[in-house]
Amino acid sequence: MILSKALSKKKFAIYGLGITGTSAVNYLRKLGVKELYTWDDSRAKRLPLKGKTSLKIFSKKLNIVDYIVLSPGINIKKTKLKNPLLRNKHKIITDFDLFYIKNPTVRSIVITGTNGKSTTCKIIEHLLKKNGFNTQVGGNIGKSILNMKKRKGTFFIIEASSFQLENSKFIRPKYAFILNISKDHLDWHGSMKKYIRSKFKIFSLQEKNDFAFLKERKFIRLFKKNKNLSKLQTVSSLSYKKIKDKIDNKYLNSKANDENMSFVYKLSKILKIKDKSFLKSFKEFNGLPHRHEIFFKKRKITFINDSKATSFESSKFALQSNSNILWIVGGLPKLKDKFYLNNLKKNIIKSYIIGKHARFFKNQLKGKINFLVSKTLSLALKKIFNEIKNIGSKKEITVLLSPAGASYDQYKNFEERGNEFKKLVKSYGKKFF
Repeated sequence: MILSKALSKKKFAIYGLGITGTSAVNYLRKLGVKELYTWDDSRAKRLPLKGKTSLKIFSKKLNIVDYIVLSPGINIKKTKLKNPLLRNKHKIITDFDLFYIKNPTVRSIVITGTNGKSTTCKIIEHLLKKNGFNTQVGGNIGKSILNMKKRKGTFFIIEASSFQLENSKFIRPKYAFILNISKDHLDWHGSMKKYIRSKFKIFSLQEKNDFAFLKERKFIRLFKKNKNLSKLQTVSSLSYKKIKDKIDNKYLNSKANDENMSFVYKLSKILKIKDKSFLKSFKEFNGLPHRHEIFFKKRKITFINDSKATSFESSKFALQSNSNILWIVGGLPKLKDKFYLNNLKKNIIKSYIIGKHARFFKNQLKGKINFLVSKTLSLALKKIFNEIKNIGSKKEITVLLSPAGASYDQYKNFEERGNEFKKLVKSYGKKFF
């Protein structure tokens, strides 16, 4: 393992100059790194190399540098630099590695999984702050890990994607969580086996005084098979359910958050936070935007923005947690995604398909639940408000945007999609209510 004091003498190449790459450039410059070469496929983001900037020059630099810091959004197999990157794969590290090289024993909580990462990070942050701990939150949740302020005694709460973990070589969390793993990003990783392997790297450098949190039996078995050194903490939903009803918070009391909260409750036990303090901490917590966000209620109608749900597995939590659902679904489907609705269809009145891939969603819903193709959010909501008129006010209704598909067919990101949904609901609601 390289030492932090030696970093300034190393040669670095930074590929990708978004939030992650830019933070790595600034970080290494502060450390005094003299030989630093950068590239981004976007002309607007490129920082100048020494002399003329070109892909060819940068490609040659990859052969002479000591380390290549790769931004998580870059798929090696799909870039023009595929061959030189594969030749130098042993040099590839991440911003996570730069952080841990300099801070190998930092008190950190690293959270990964297919669903629930960001919400769990924020729940933990809220819990720790309410109980007197200093915290910093970063990683895949938005703020680069290299931009987090370092103070003595701080808990660093870090969200890690499979992309970040795949190329990480020095990450060592004090507390490591794998919340769940379901089919996702298989077009990137190539197989479920490789996807799981990338997630399990979170445990690879942990030592005997570190903690590993797992819930699913098959992953517990894999952990034991891998002979990881850290202390395995088996997470049980039953333990959490004993106090769940005592939490005075409707958002956290939903089925959608059962898994997240069971992990957080287990952590609270390790940190010796008493149940009384645990319960008191969550009287005020509203969750994150676009993640089962209850943003509007009128009469007996509840509107939920779950735009972050980009696969069926993600949408399943919202479908389990609500009833009498008018479900807006659609977008860019995930590879090999399948909708298992047998136990959920009783919760759904009708579905409204939006986006450019209506055929995929029609095939998933056909013969299972009633649906209409609405193309756009605006058209879907017009039809939904008409449906509400027909249903009347006798029963409570949930209008749920949980697309089970990525946003890129119609929107820049899931935030833009969720914000349009909220805007349209409030606009139509003024005329309806």
